Amino acid sequence: MVRPRTRLPAVDWLLDPVREWAADLHWVAFVSIPVFTGVVGWLINWSGLWMLFAPLRFHGVRVPGMAELSRVLPRKIQEVPGLLQGGVGWQGIIPARAAKMGSIAVDKAIAKLGTPAEFYQQLEPERIAEHIVAVFRPEVPELVDEVMTREHPRLWRDLPQPVKDAVHHRVQDQLPDVVGRVTTEIGIHIDQLLDPKIMVIDHFQENPELVVRIFRDFGQRELDLMVRFGFVFGFLLGVPVAVVDSIAHQAWLLPVLGIVVGWVTNALGMWLIFEPPEPKRILGITWHGLFPRRQRQAAEVYAQIIAEDVITLERIGDFLLDGPRGDRTRQMLATALRPAIDQAAGPARGALRVAIGGGRFDTIRESVAREAVGRTLTPFKDPTFSAQQAEKIRVLVARRTQELPPRDFVEMMRAAIKEDEWMLYAHGAIMGAAGGFLHLLVFGVQGG
Repeated sequence: MVRPRTRLPAVDWLLDPVREWAADLHWVAFVSIPVFTGVVGWLINWSGLWMLFAPLRFHGVRVPGMAELSRVLPRKIQEVPGLLQGGVGWQGIIPARAAKMGSIAVDKAIAKLGTPAEFYQQLEPERIAEHIVAVFRPEVPELVDEVMTREHPRLWRDLPQPVKDAVHHRVQDQLPDVVGRVTTEIGIHIDQLLDPKIMVIDHFQENPELVVRIFRDFGQRELDLMVRFGFVFGFLLGVPVAVVDSIAHQAWLLPVLGIVVGWVTNALGMWLIFEPPEPKRILGITWHGLFPRRQRQAAEVYAQIIAEDVITLERIGDFLLDGPRGDRTRQMLATALRPAIDQAAGPARGALRVAIGGGRFDTIRESVAREAVGRTLTPFKDPTFSAQQAEKIRVLVARRTQELPPRDFVEMMRAAIKEDEWMLYAHGAIMGAAGGFLHLLVFGVQGG
């Protein structure tokens, strides 16, 4: 005869509460909690991405007195886009911090990519000089005529045309040497004349869509994956929430735990994108941030944007002439161009100084030099030529960005949002709490 097995009292002591809990459990409400938190997690990450990138410009309303009030609020609150300017509304976190990302990008990456002199050498000054000569040569007669007509109209009018033509030809013949001297002078002093950091910051601030492109063009797949993971994270975090809620039977519990789930879901999403910067094995699984694992592809996208839109020959020309150090550039170029007038006069230089006076001759020389400065760098602004030279900058930036230490690369990419991530987490917490209240409204309190 088989004797019945006796159950150990300790097992009953452990299982009885579980049986009672299962008997009292409202299974539909219980199962719905992870589903709710999963959907909320998806919505949190989806809307969080929208908050990161949109809108490009501030959208909102100006509130009288808000600017003054915001200055006494905590520093973190002041960082909300628009508050310090007296507005209530929103601007995408990345567009709002475009200038800051530009600054850190220069410090972390572009400054290590090369000095201004290296960038300038990549643009092949010899080819630039050849292009300037080709574009500037046909303009020489008009330039000389304008200056001479303005400074000494009677003398220039009375000169026979062959003499005028001879002056034009003399200046044109000197152009290769003069322009070569100009491009050499720029190269020698480029570190004092060109500031890539100001160029990048100003351009990113004026064109925040470029910063958005950097993320979108290479990372859209990873960003979409983060949204899908929002459901996974939310669902998994919802399981212990459902267990705790089914035991505690407290109305306040779901909204409070929803805050935790929302905050953690967003934090996990950001961690998934950026951390760890280098592969690490944790619990037998290799973890590597979604962005840093694609550093090589990101470098190509980043380099393309920098070479085509930021540090271009066209913008270098603008910066040299019209930037904060433009006066110094103009003075340097005028100094390099002055000897052209003396050489154009040739053997007649002494006679000309006597005929028109030394002061007037010097004025003419200075006028030609000043007029020629702007025209000398005008070919920098030729979009076709600038695009041809951009490839060399792209190759330099891509190679150096690929060589960046992973931690520096991550910091460069995360710079635009690092200090403002708390807004995303707070947004997740608010949505998590809203999800908890919605579940209470639909299902009530478990066991209540």
